[in-house]
Amino acid sequence: MAARDILRHHWPTLTIALTAGAIACAAVFMVASMPPRTIVMATGPDGEAYKEVGERYRAALAREHVELKLRPTAGGAENLALLLDPHSGVDVALVPGGITSAVDAARLESLGTLFYEPIWWFHRRDVEGVGAASLRGRRVAIGAPGSGMLPISRELLKRNGTEGQIKEALELSPRATVAKLKSGDIDIAFMMTSWDAPVVQELLADEQIQLAGYPRADAFVALYPFMSKLTVPRGVRDLAKDLPPSDITLVASKASLVIRKGLHPALQYLLIAAATDIHGGPGIFQHANQFPAAEAIDIPLSSEARQFYRSGPPFLRNYLPFWLATLLGKLIILLIPIVGVLYPMTQFLPRLYDWLMRSKVLRLYGELRLLEDEVLHAHRNGHDTGEMIGRLDRLEQQANELRMPAAYASMPYVLRDHIALVRDSLKKEAMAGR
Repeated sequence: MAARDILRHHWPTLTIALTAGAIACAAVFMVASMPPRTIVMATGPDGEAYKEVGERYRAALAREHVELKLRPTAGGAENLALLLDPHSGVDVALVPGGITSAVDAARLESLGTLFYEPIWWFHRRDVEGVGAASLRGRRVAIGAPGSGMLPISRELLKRNGTEGQIKEALELSPRATVAKLKSGDIDIAFMMTSWDAPVVQELLADEQIQLAGYPRADAFVALYPFMSKLTVPRGVRDLAKDLPPSDITLVASKASLVIRKGLHPALQYLLIAAATDIHGGPGIFQHANQFPAAEAIDIPLSSEARQFYRSGPPFLRNYLPFWLATLLGKLIILLIPIVGVLYPMTQFLPRLYDWLMRSKVLRLYGELRLLEDEVLHAHRNGHDTGEMIGRLDRLEQQANELRMPAAYASMPYVLRDHIALVRDSLKKEAMAGR
């Protein structure tokens, strides 16, 4: 009974308190679920494209007031290991296709492919032979520990049957590879990086170094679905010197922007938008707007990436800064259920309030009607009406004690008038009975 009285007398206050509490909880949730302002990206070593690309992402995110910390690594394989390590702190990384197992891929998500990474095959000009035959008895640089090149080069050497025929396989960084190849300490070098990488341009410009191709490139692409076939056009490096002197056929992987599962959706959209600006232009091996692409080579695309490639960025992101768009987006999502609850309340609660106010008087009207019926029966049966008058007096006292809002203030007065009418009728009947 006490709870009912509290609800009856204080429902506006309770409604306001509950609404304020819901809004406060929503605000706390909204602030807690805002994206972090700092994320970590694993890149690559000096001389490779990964590090240069990482710097461009850092500048793009800085314009949106998000700090992107770059962690230099040996390359794609180390990047993958850091993403899989829950204690590394790395949120996003550049990872080449072909090095991720199905088990590891289940723990990661891709934001799309970004650019081709040709598997460059450089050798000194005095190296004879074509294709795999030129590797026999040679000192070969096959990539640095932790790089994406190392597991791929080992697989290709094994598939070609030359794994045990080379003189020495050296695991060298890109810079060390260039230095040793130019000095003659090694004969052949494999490296996987983009056309724009400084190490690639340095070797292409060296007259003592020659770029080799893959005579069986189609077979590699058929055997390894993550690979693509590319052509380095004749003279593209230097038309005046006709470098390279002929078309060179290469095989290539594609670098993907890979994230750890659970990265905030707003940051995913921000990274893909940055990728569109950074990688969307034309290049030696790509046409404009070819990248970033909604390709899942080894790792499935995130739901946010699929949405972005299908429909573009969120609507608010087209017109508002990143943080404001994120805040308003969450506010809209939170307001929908709140408005969905408040609107019916605004329609129902006034009716409930009106019923509660009227019920106070209507309950007394019910008692008055019973008394009126008893008055009629008392007259017919010759009963004493004194006790009924006393009951009418008590009913009138209850009417006097009603506390009604101004909008309903007339109802107790009307009730008392009706009680007076019944009392007068009862007195007349009593007088007539004498």
